[in-house]
Amino acid sequence: MSFPQYQYFNVSSPEKWVAHVEINRAEKLNAFSEPMWLEIRRVFENLSDDAAVRSIVFSGSGDKAFCAGLDVDYAATPGSFFNPDSKDKADAARYAARVRRFAYEFQDCISSIERCEKPVICVLHGVSIGLAVDIACCADLRVCTSNVTFAVKEVDIGLAADIGSLTRLPKIVGSYAWVKEVSLTARNFGAQEALRVGFVNSVFQTKAEAMSEALRLAKIMASKSPVAVQGTKNFLDWSRDHDIMTGLRYTAVWNGAAVNTTDIPVAMASMRQKKVPTFEKL
Repeated sequence: MSFPQYQYFNVSSPEKWVAHVEINRAEKLNAFSEPMWLEIRRVFENLSDDAAVRSIVFSGSGDKAFCAGLDVDYAATPGSFFNPDSKDKADAARYAARVRRFAYEFQDCISSIERCEKPVICVLHGVSIGLAVDIACCADLRVCTSNVTFAVKEVDIGLAADIGSLTRLPKIVGSYAWVKEVSLTARNFGAQEALRVGFVNSVFQTKAEAMSEALRLAKIMASKSPVAVQGTKNFLDWSRDHDIMTGLRYTAVWNGAAVNTTDIPVAMASMRQKKVPTFEKL
């Protein structure tokens, strides 16, 4: 597979039907500036539409960090959105409208990971704080290294997290009280604690081992019917945010069309014959 070239992300295909997205800013601990979050939306929208991609592994380059959150040097630049001139705040209502529009745009860029039709497996290592947690919450599965350091860091820089952690994290882990604790204190937590509360699926000693597991899972997903896998991700995300009856009705209407796929007889015949099925692109 061939992919577009990006400034801040490496996109490759380690296996057939599998894409690997790597944050490519190791010298800044993969911290994000505005051009990066605008670009990540293009990356995941392109992969979502790419019929040659059926699953995605998402990682950070280098040995030190998956992502150190927001690039504070960028944010501190005079005149940036995070450090505006006094004249930008002259009218409070107009400035509030700008902040709201900025937040919507930032949220939409990071949410592109969750909106992606293909399952995304996030590999977390080293420093994984602030925006890294927002990003990880958008993935479908999360694996990490034993040396990972997580934190919902925003209260330490004077604001409430507004890009997704406070919305998604309570729906991922098993304890609302735990989410409040780590969010209100901004304290660090590690791999074993993340595993205990259900934030990550598994923990590995090294980044290479975590990458290997993510690739193994991605290959399994990519071997299945893309109609079934993409429908399953869609149903789970929809049902998470709706009541049971609404979820049941939604899946029934969706499958009213989806069950007409040729993937079903192909999959059933392959099971009977104990053969590996081959599915067409979606």
